[in-house]
This record gives sequence, C-alpha cells and structure tokens, in this order.
Amino acid sequence: MMNLIFRILLKIHSIYHNLLNKASLEAAKYQGMKVGKNFNMPDKIYFGTEPYLIEIGNDVSIAGGVRFVNHGGTANLLKKIPGYEDARIVGRIKIGNNCMLGLNSVIMQDVQVGNNCILGANSVLSQSMPDNTVFIGNPAQFLCTVEDYGDIVLKNNPSYPRELETDKKKLDQYLKENIPHKYKKARRIK
Repeated sequence: MMNLIFRILLKIHSIYHNLLNKASLEAAKYQGMKVGKNFNMPDKIYFGTEPYLIEIGNDVSIAGGVRFVNHGGTANLLKKIPGYEDARIVGRIKIGNNCMLGLNSVIMQDVQVGNNCILGANSVLSQSMPDNTVFIGNPAQFLCTVEDYGDIVLKNNPSYPRELETDKKKLDQYLKENIPHKYKKARRIK
C-alpha cells in the first residue's frame, strides 16, 4: 500500500516539476529567447534575467541546473569606484545546432557554442567553442573533437540488444541483470 502512495506522490511531483520547467521555458521565449526545433530540457534550466539575449539552435539538449549568465554583477561594484561609473558587463549567448550542455554547467556572456558540440558537466564556459568540439572544466577548455569522443564512447559501448530501447521496462531489467560491475581506475592528474 505504501509503495502505491509513494508512486502516486512521485508522479504528482513529476507532473508539477514538468509544468514548472515548461513555464520557465515559455516565459523565456515570451521575453524573446530564440529556441530551435527539437529542444530537450528534461530539468530546470536558469535562463537568467536577459533571456532575449540567448539563441538556441535545433536539436539541442540541455541538462538540469545549467545557467546562462548574460551579465556580470561585478560591474555593480565597479560603478561605485571613481573612474568606473560607466562599467557594464552584458552580452549575448548563442548555442549552435546538435549540441549537448552537461549538468550544472554555466555559460557566460559573449560566448558562442558551435554546431555539434558537447560541454561537460559542471563546466564554466567563458570562451567560444568551435564546431565539433568537446570542452570540460572550470574554466572550460578544449578536451577533444566530437569524433575522438565518439571513438571513446564506441570503444566502451555497452553491449545489449538494441531492440530493448523501445521498451524501457525491459531495457531497465536487462541492464540491471547484465551490465558488468566494472569501474574506472583512479588516475594521476598531470
């Protein structure tokens, strides 16, 4: 009985959460943010106070907790110092087509993400990313090309019957029972 109650509560929470995310997206678009086709935002994203300065291309996925920063609050401090009264930090952000922005990453003003780019989780992007690149870190730096990353993913590809991808319950059960218990080894930072 308790299991049923918990499942119902989680479903209500999920519906509520999805409505808030949709409202956040629609409010940003209403304020002038441009969003292309097939935009995927499964969790809360912070579009900042100037969403009209954000442009997102087609086939873009943005993970939860991502923040767009179109202005710098440090200018408020500078404006109080003689000679810097006119200091302002504000700029546009543009995300190209077929991009993935990782969990909790931050995109700063005056940054353009090219097409076919991946930004790693928890990265702070303060420079533009050329097409077909993967950036990670704080500050975010070039890691490799998308093709190199694809080769790494294929090399470590989990083996399971791909037809299971059409049935989430069967796929989950298969993965639970068959994915090996292998873990990445620790490595020294250079």
